[in-house]
Amino acid sequence: MPNYAFVGKSMPRVDSRAKVTGEALFTADIKLPKMLVGKILRSPHPHARIVNVDISEALRVPGVKAIITGRDVLQRKWGVFGYTQDQQFLPADKVRFIGEEVAAVAAVDEDSAQRAIDCIRVDYEILEAVFDAMESLSPTAPLLHDDFPQNINVHVPINVGDVEKGFAESYYVREDTFTASEDSYFQGEPYAVVARFDMDNNLEIWMPNAGPHMKAKPLSNALGIPLNKIRVRKITIGGAFGGRSEIAPADLICALLARKSGRPVKIVYTREENSIATRQGHALITTIKTGVREDGRVIARDVTCYMDGGAYSSTGPIAVSVPFLCMEQAYKMDHVRYNGYRIYTNKPPRGMIRIHGRAFASGVDTQLDMIGEHLGIDPVTMRLINAREPGEFTNTKSHVASCAMKETITRAAEKSGWNDKWGKLPPLRGIGIGCNSVQTGFPMGIRGGSLAIIKLNEDGGATVISGVVDNGQGNDNMLVQIAAEELGIRTEDVQLVTADTEVTPSDPGAYSQVSTFIGGHAVKNAAENVRRQLFETAAKKLNVKVDDLIARDRMIYVKDSPDTSIPLKKVVRMLLAQGKSVSGQGDYWPKVDPKREWVKNPFGQMCGAFSFGTTVAEVEVDPETGKVTVLEVTAAQDVGFALNPLVLEGQFQGSIAMGGQGGILTEGHVWDGGSVLNPTQLDYKVPLACDMPKINTIIIESNDPEGPYGSKESGMSIAMSAAQAYAAAVSNAIGVYMTDFPLTPDKILEALQNKVEGEIPNQDEGVPEKGLEVMVPAV
Repeated sequence: MPNYAFVGKSMPRVDSRAKVTGEALFTADIKLPKMLVGKILRSPHPHARIVNVDISEALRVPGVKAIITGRDVLQRKWGVFGYTQDQQFLPADKVRFIGEEVAAVAAVDEDSAQRAIDCIRVDYEILEAVFDAMESLSPTAPLLHDDFPQNINVHVPINVGDVEKGFAESYYVREDTFTASEDSYFQGEPYAVVARFDMDNNLEIWMPNAGPHMKAKPLSNALGIPLNKIRVRKITIGGAFGGRSEIAPADLICALLARKSGRPVKIVYTREENSIATRQGHALITTIKTGVREDGRVIARDVTCYMDGGAYSSTGPIAVSVPFLCMEQAYKMDHVRYNGYRIYTNKPPRGMIRIHGRAFASGVDTQLDMIGEHLGIDPVTMRLINAREPGEFTNTKSHVASCAMKETITRAAEKSGWNDKWGKLPPLRGIGIGCNSVQTGFPMGIRGGSLAIIKLNEDGGATVISGVVDNGQGNDNMLVQIAAEELGIRTEDVQLVTADTEVTPSDPGAYSQVSTFIGGHAVKNAAENVRRQLFETAAKKLNVKVDDLIARDRMIYVKDSPDTSIPLKKVVRMLLAQGKSVSGQGDYWPKVDPKREWVKNPFGQMCGAFSFGTTVAEVEVDPETGKVTVLEVTAAQDVGFALNPLVLEGQFQGSIAMGGQGGILTEGHVWDGGSVLNPTQLDYKVPLACDMPKINTIIIESNDPEGPYGSKESGMSIAMSAAQAYAAAVSNAIGVYMTDFPLTPDKILEALQNKVEGEIPNQDEGVPEKGLEVMVPAV
């Protein structure tokens, strides 16, 4: 292992001080001269035709400077893909969920804006609505979009091998159905937008985002102005978790209000608005049929998943595909068939979320435990038998270059004391294990690569220019570490210019887990370019070869001769004296199959690398209240190479909070028709720091051959495997396999009661004979 100065070392993040002292500014903190307050009028109906919008009375409210309706926007529909374009950000024809944007006001203060909103009169023609994905599939259900029959937004079919033949050859086959309600991101920062136009009609806009370049182009299309007249600015971001990669209606609305009023406008969502008018996680119904050999090895698997997508497409094709892809990356299967359906309903639109479908991931692992129980194989062995290994190809033809899946399983099991606890814990205490894998990147076409620029100042300091965005995970620090390592300077010598579409080159942003793998890689290549220029000049001065030099602590040394050196800043000044500025650029594009497409061709190299994670959870259940107390969690992930172990441990802990503690025990939306009944943090029950158990983190390094320094995604595999482990641990504690998530106390008490009464669903009924199927009615 090379003797690195900064990468591979635990160090506090460069943005830590500003955040803990409150000095960091978020979008809602921005104050501009003459700035107006924007407010949005939202639909009270889940499905209705907009007959008329009367703004005459609202225009007479003192202080009102602009009002916009659907008549003020270009009649263009937006979608991530050409075949999913279905959303107008301020609809003129009809609304499709409670909370959808209908009109907006900009006024001198919040009270004036709200009074104007209250004065807008909208005539609706109420339409029949549908709130259940399965009911929405009915030929008699109301159609949300005329060009999507049966309300099927997306259908992803994947068929590899001969699944029926695999089932016929299996020793044991079983089928189970798992369900989960919608979940929310609940970012710490509610959504906010600030927009203004300058005298040349150039738009400046600030908002929390996962990729500024991913926002700029859709805004250009929606506003009908050239891309080079839109500048998405950098701002501190309070979390994304998959929910802030797309353009949001508020982005366009705020820009339109600013253009119409001729003044800057700020829109800040309430917590309720953030729940009902931004993306949510999908509700899922997942039926999994698996056939195995006598030793537990999976031969065939058939998965059908129905995802409640809400009113619009969002990232539909990706959201439908990723749960399956994570499964096929984690576990080997000879034959597999997948049919993923995303269904429109009259609920808020759903997008990508960190856990990628609780009913899918937890369903796969719960069923592995069911099968293992039938076969007399413990959960750890079941996973080791089926775990992915390096050098293999996934069913959809992605090569897995680096993989320490089995090591994550064995290390997590060892650290958690699995062998001393499995089957030996007292009643109502349980232990469970979950495993998963996440892609380091998706094929993203022309926005899939990153370019970075580095310039050195005459004092030896460096400025790094990169499109990478940091929405809380430590990406800014990652860039600083890499630049300092490659240039041989200190981290305090590095200044960052990032995530600003006007001054930073195109980059996929913090989307699809590629910030380090692609953006960090580009910075590393740019730094190597600059270092080469320095070494060529230093080598002449020191009368040595370029390859004999190293850079460390602001000096350039001759290897094996530390007394022979030259200050780095002196080399910079030598180059400047020669009329040569010291700067360089570097780029990186992932080696993916450009022909791979989510629906039409889901085959080929998906991404450059895959991460692998295992979580073990130990819980105790109160039989009187159904409350689950989590005693200890152990998380192990193959991260390739840990650039900053301190940051990774934080990622692991956050992943357990979101995927396990919240994702399985408490978080889920409750509905009354199309109304969310628990939109606030008080009702939704996001876990707090005091709720978290003891967490053991294990970082495993497989040194990916393509990743910068061998690194790849970190954290996501833990979020998903934590959900699986929590579900398994609760099932183990109460002796009932749980199939509906989250596992709230009422469900646990019902399961315990059913167990007492002998009505236990999905329990082992004895090891069947070879080829016998145990059928549970499909949904």
